[in-house]
Amino acid sequence: MTLRLRDVHKSYAGVEVLHGVTLHGEPGEVLAIVGANGAGKSTLIKVLAGVVPMSSGTLSWDDAELTLRTPHDAHAAGIRTVHQELSLVPELSVTENLLMGDFPRRFGLIDWPAAHRRAGRLLEEIGFGGIDPRLKAATLSVARQQMVEIAKALVSEPRVLVLDEPSAVLAGADLDALFAVIRRLQERGVLVVYVSHRLAEVLELATRIVVVKDGHVVATTTPDATNEGTLIRLMAGRTVDRIYPERRPALGALPGEPLLTVDGLGRTGEFDGVSFTLRAGEIVGLFGLVGSGRSELAACLFGAARPTAGAAFRSPKEAIRAGVAMVTEDRAGSGLVLGMTVRDNIGLTTWRSTARGPFIDRTRQQASVHGMIERLGIRPDRCAGMPVVHLSGGNQQKVVLAKWLLTGPRVLILDEPTRGVDMATRVEIYRTVDGLAREGMGVLLISSDLTEVLGATDRVLVMRQGRLAGELPSEGTTEEQVLERAIA
Repeated sequence: MTLRLRDVHKSYAGVEVLHGVTLHGEPGEVLAIVGANGAGKSTLIKVLAGVVPMSSGTLSWDDAELTLRTPHDAHAAGIRTVHQELSLVPELSVTENLLMGDFPRRFGLIDWPAAHRRAGRLLEEIGFGGIDPRLKAATLSVARQQMVEIAKALVSEPRVLVLDEPSAVLAGADLDALFAVIRRLQERGVLVVYVSHRLAEVLELATRIVVVKDGHVVATTTPDATNEGTLIRLMAGRTVDRIYPERRPALGALPGEPLLTVDGLGRTGEFDGVSFTLRAGEIVGLFGLVGSGRSELAACLFGAARPTAGAAFRSPKEAIRAGVAMVTEDRAGSGLVLGMTVRDNIGLTTWRSTARGPFIDRTRQQASVHGMIERLGIRPDRCAGMPVVHLSGGNQQKVVLAKWLLTGPRVLILDEPTRGVDMATRVEIYRTVDGLAREGMGVLLISSDLTEVLGATDRVLVMRQGRLAGELPSEGTTEEQVLERAIA
């Protein structure tokens, strides 16, 4: 059965964001949808998921029209969506999140041993067997939560699976497992709609690629007929000549005082014996597979978690006062207040400095916020008064970065800074970070994207099973050499 969207329009408050989108997908196909942030991909996904109704147009299985007013309607039609922002219930176990509403019962009560076994089998079948189904979702890393989200969508055996940036926090064996799941779904005749900014993955997985720009479908192609450069040009409307700025090649060429010294830092069960120095003017990459302890280390460095060995800041407040800022990997959960405006989100970290007595001086705040909006190119224009939830993922990430840059940090910790961000916006973020380093800031860039971690940094620290497994110069090092240290 063919899924068809015909002449789909969608408007918010009189502003049209989808302008007559027409596309189709076949059973057993991987239909990739690519586009810059703000192109309309998120709205298109929400239409397919039943989260928002289309303003006009039709959605159908062959000639049978579908009306999706709610996510329940989409589920009933066999369409399941794994959104970019996580939706697990943090205080419930993995089993409860996976089997919610469909628990095995015995004598009228939930049979928990059977439920855990069923959840474990499901995770094992899709290649995520390393996750303990008894654990609370809140205790899992963001990457493992993403795996559970995917497993949750597969419980009902959908006919269409929509994946929005599913690989953004995955690397190595976890990424391989995701690809294997997608290929098995193809063999079973499931239509997979794959939305990603990782163009190399799109070219590897997709059977067809749809390019969306400014709410229009501007091209439909196949991996054999295109390449990354062509896709970027179609998405951005221009050629991106260079993705990563020129970086100075080795630490010896980076004179600068030590800004952050870590000596024997550890936290029981997460990481141990971590030591390194971050200097002024350098960008240091931190890479590790899921479970290596990289994000837990970042939280400890920022004072959000207390170490059990070594010295660290006692709280984020103390870290901020010392000139350390951190952009977390989960912008929706810990980086933004989605219901607040762009202005108020950017001003969150500096409201005390813009206050007069018990009141915020809006004039002073407006001036500093507008300066950051212009500096980082946050779009759309005149967005300061908009709720941040209406911005694209890339622009939301810029808002988080702007919030922290207003504190005037000397050390910036970036955890997955380009997760869910299109290539053109990535280039802007890389150039901004490079400029900050050249002004004397020290940057620790944590990423599961090997190309990024080598291309945007001066040297790379590799973590494996909670310990530093090596330090490599970014220039001249291959992705295989980094993975060898992360896995061996």
